[in-house]
Amino acid sequence: MAENTIELTTDNWETEVIKSDLPVLIDFWAVWCGPCRAVEPIVDQLSEKYAGKIKFGKVNVDDYGELAGRHGIHSIPTLLLFNGGEVAERIIGAVPAATIEGALQKLL
Repeated sequence: MAENTIELTTDNWETEVIKSDLPVLIDFWAVWCGPCRAVEPIVDQLSEKYAGKIKFGKVNVDDYGELAGRHGIHSIPTLLLFNGGEVAERIIGAVPAATIEGALQKLL
């Protein structure tokens, strides 16, 4: 996990996502998920590029299945982009960096 990426839990979700002043990209993932490992370096690079403009977080679906269920996560990796406490975009699967970055640009 990149230095400026936070681990999201049921305890910090409200503060870090819903009440965030910045847009938030959330990576729903699991240790055993190959496509998740393919997306991870892309998300890490983007978290450095957009530091201070977009908040980045990760949810391990094995540890926080309740959060995944609450947000309709049926396959991983799934990236949810929140803006103003609401889901602005959903990206499912291992996608190219340009796809993720394009979605981030819409939030700025």
